[in-house]
Amino acid sequence: MSGRGRRPTAAYIDRDGTLMRDTGYVARSAEVELLPRAADAVRLLNDEGVPVVIVTNQSGIGRGYFDESAFHAVQARLVQLLELEGARIEATYFCPHAPEDGCDCRKPGLALYRKAALELGLQSSGGLFAGDRVQDVLPALELGGTGILVAGTDGTYDGPVPARVIRATDLWTGVSGLLLGAGNSP
Repeated sequence: MSGRGRRPTAAYIDRDGTLMRDTGYVARSAEVELLPRAADAVRLLNDEGVPVVIVTNQSGIGRGYFDESAFHAVQARLVQLLELEGARIEATYFCPHAPEDGCDCRKPGLALYRKAALELGLQSSGGLFAGDRVQDVLPALELGGTGILVAGTDGTYDGPVPARVIRATDLWTGVSGLLLGAGNSP
């Protein structure tokens, strides 16, 4: 730990629109494109000893746009691209349901976070919860963590930003601000 900022107990990061370009229901590994400096943010977390877990809603599965094998192929390509940049992901947890299914694993539900914490021996309290949608950061408020809401490609946020949530232009800006103390206070 550098000592320059607050070190999260774990980082729970959204996938589409946060780590990789969201082109709408990404179903082919050839479509995977890392967002600028996303790998740098993950690598910084790795360097600080913070376990990084992807938590993602994948309603394209529940809606029949693609199957779980297509999701896993896209995920494998994302992990490969991150590894090529020296960044490591501990695990990925995903909700395959459509929004109308009413499951408890779909964000902002807490089931996937609790499952990850249990299976990986992590603490959710004090964790970092980052994503490009308000639903990605709401678990931070429930679980006693820090939320980083990443702006969309148009520079806007997808809804009202809750208090105690850091606004950032991208994942790198939010993570480096939190860990290195470079602005972006909540």
